[in-house]
Amino acid sequence: MAGSYGRVLRQPALRRILPGMLVSALGDGMSMVAVAWLAVQIAPAGQAGIWTGLAVAAYALPATLGAALLARFVRRFSGVRLVAVDASLRALILGTIAALAVAGVLGPTLYVGLLAVSSLLHAWGNAGAYTMVAEVLPEEDRVTGNALVSTFTQAAILVGPALGGLLLAAVSPGWVIAADAVSFAVLAAICWATAPGYASTDTAAPDDSADSAGGWRTLRSQPKLLGLLAVTCVFFFLYGPVEVALPIHVATEAHASASLLGLYWTVFGVGCTVGGLAAGFLRHQPLWLIVISIILGWGAALLPLGLTDRVAPGLVGMAIGGLIYGPFTAICTALFQRLSPPATLSRVLAARSALTIPSTALGVMLGGPLVTAVGGRQTLLISALLTITFGVAVAAVLGIAHSVGQRRTVAEAA
Repeated sequence: MAGSYGRVLRQPALRRILPGMLVSALGDGMSMVAVAWLAVQIAPAGQAGIWTGLAVAAYALPATLGAALLARFVRRFSGVRLVAVDASLRALILGTIAALAVAGVLGPTLYVGLLAVSSLLHAWGNAGAYTMVAEVLPEEDRVTGNALVSTFTQAAILVGPALGGLLLAAVSPGWVIAADAVSFAVLAAICWATAPGYASTDTAAPDDSADSAGGWRTLRSQPKLLGLLAVTCVFFFLYGPVEVALPIHVATEAHASASLLGLYWTVFGVGCTVGGLAAGFLRHQPLWLIVISIILGWGAALLPLGLTDRVAPGLVGMAIGGLIYGPFTAICTALFQRLSPPATLSRVLAARSALTIPSTALGVMLGGPLVTAVGGRQTLLISALLTITFGVAVAAVLGIAHSVGQRRTVAEAA
């Protein structure tokens, strides 16, 4: 396992770009706290839950629109160029938000609109990171490469929210978002500098004649990928309300500071980092067993936050939840890389992101009215119970399908 990580880190393009991804992920980790906190501050009285949900959703939801409308402009880009254009747009728009917020002229409507623009290329940027892994690494090292990329993102939740919470105690949210803009600018600069000498060793050249629907056609032709994508979308949707409920619970129900919100996400990040790095040990296990275990485990880990106002049980639950969730992205992405034709890989991954990103965002948008209606802690409990129920339902459906398949095999043999 250590040898696999060593091979990945010795790959020249990844060795240059991964540190930039880490810096950018750190900035985004700080924005996990700052984006929601700024929305709470500038929202009209009594509407904090709604505007927080809209702001968090706007930071992701338009990625679906960008995946469809911008395909003709970016579908032939290599993985590193996809990361570069996404990071460049994020840096520009987040910098604009920061300047307006610091100047005190940012209203909630303009805030949500700018966040939406910043996310337009996010599906392609996310696809680019994992396309790059497939382009420069052999198949046996891709789970490890995916694990490093996803762990860097998850590690942002380890340090970023805590740092963001500390900064918010001293400066306004606009300055924290400014730091996020700088972090994306760093990633963009590294990627643009790497792109001219970037060489794809494993992936076939894109087919210029293929249309933007190539990714969707590939997904429709792979029932296993479609099933995994559908389950992932529901899982992420049920998680979405947590991103609204947790900051509202901390700020308005527990009457605590942004530092506590940062601490919750930090312990979650610790678990994600450990779980993500361990993903390579699970690559030979049955995929659906891993998926069901993660869904059930995350739902159970969220219960302490929904059942009690005490901080310690909630922190333990978030840490365990992160550990359980950590391997999910690396394992699932490896299957997409293995089953997708190389020439359409970036489009398949963008199509996947176009559905999974808004799944979370739609859950976040639902979380706003739900929090307003029943409160933050009750929303966390509802999310936990529905997630557990969904995990049980998926297990039951798969069990029935397996049983039917076995009976059919016996009947055919007879």
